[in-house]
Amino acid sequence: MKTIGLIGGMSWESTVTYYKVINETIKRKLGGLHSAKILLYSVDFDEIEKYQASGEWDKSADVLSDAAERLEKAGADFIVICTNTMHKVVPQMKERIGIPIIHIAEATADKLKEHGITTVGLLGTKYTMIQDFYKDKLIEAGIRVIIPDDNDVETVNAVIYDELCLGNIIPASKDKYLEIIRKLEDAGAQGVILGCTEIGLLVNQKDVELPIFDTTLIHAEKAALTAINESM
Repeated sequence: MKTIGLIGGMSWESTVTYYKVINETIKRKLGGLHSAKILLYSVDFDEIEKYQASGEWDKSADVLSDAAERLEKAGADFIVICTNTMHKVVPQMKERIGIPIIHIAEATADKLKEHGITTVGLLGTKYTMIQDFYKDKLIEAGIRVIIPDDNDVETVNAVIYDELCLGNIIPASKDKYLEIIRKLEDAGAQGVILGCTEIGLLVNQKDVELPIFDTTLIHAEKAALTAINESM
């Protein structure tokens, strides 16, 4: 079994889900008392969020690259970044380590293709929704991406940072998300990506008929299967 290097803490609430799903997947696949070999480096999200807000992506890249280097030196065979947004700095991180990074958008694209999804709605932080670093991975896979309008982008982003990252689950915010998902469906989305690792704390498949693709669950399962040399 390979050793998974997790970079977590962005936020720690969703990192808990990664640890749980990875170990559940290993248990399901291998049985008995098997659990995953994991090294976890948990960053201080307050520092990362400040760099995001000020557009200092190079500084956040340095923080995550340092974490990845430490995990590699400690024996990790590959890296999993437990957040969507910070995959923006994967190119800089790859320059400083010699082990692979399992990209969350690539894993999600594979899952979408398995389900025959060619047009998908994307929810996430405003960086993930508006910038190209994430959407381009989906477009390269032949998938059309729809994002909410400007006002809804701000709503989705505010709920993530002001509520979900603080562990606050508010029913009124769930209602707002469900309305935004309905708009994405009306715009032609065949499914919706929960493209922030916290959104699954608020919305899941039982809340809507439209297929939901929770990137936290997809990414964590991909990490577990990679550790035991299996495919999705």
